[in-house]
Amino acid sequence: MFSNDDLWNAIDILAKNNHMSPSGLARASGLDPTTFNKSKRKSKYGQPRWLSFDTLAKVLKQTNTTLTEFANYIENPI
Repeated sequence: MFSNDDLWNAIDILAKNNHMSPSGLARASGLDPTTFNKSKRKSKYGQPRWLSFDTLAKVLKQTNTTLTEFANYIENPI
């Protein structure tokens, strides 16, 4: 199993591996540039915010990354 922090770390790795910042990755994927800001990774009450599958699908499509490759970033962060 993985944590919310593991998922966000994988987004950061994916952005870096594609020579982008997290906000650049969001923008390139057709999302609001603030989507992946660190301040949006938890609610104002400290509850973890999880990515929707729709958001993840847009990012994976934009970066030509498979779900298996993304899962590897979660399980084996670089």
